[in-house]
Amino acid sequence: MNVHDKAYELAKAIKESSEYKDMKEYRSIIDGDASSKILLEDFRNRQNELQQKMAGGDMPPQEEMEQLQQRYEELTRNPRINQLFDAERRLSIVLEDVQRIIAEPLKAMLE
Repeated sequence: MNVHDKAYELAKAIKESSEYKDMKEYRSIIDGDASSKILLEDFRNRQNELQQKMAGGDMPPQEEMEQLQQRYEELTRNPRINQLFDAERRLSIVLEDVQRIIAEPLKAMLE
């Protein structure tokens, strides 16, 4: 058995999953709606900036964190963006499950 072949099979299975297809569909819908796309891109940019600060060891001010949370709540009121967020969460759960399953042999070896 070739591990790389199995990894490609897994990638194909992920692309064929309903979670992936849903996320791709909702992303396409948002890309076709200029106002939703701008709102989402702005949110993602702010989110990335805060994550980079945190990765660099800087804790952003509480006010920035609250503003991002408030922006997220505003975005969830947009049905298209909310559908995308839900689809992203579902795909994320699948990927976390896959990661956990893949890590099991290593975890068992280290115990």
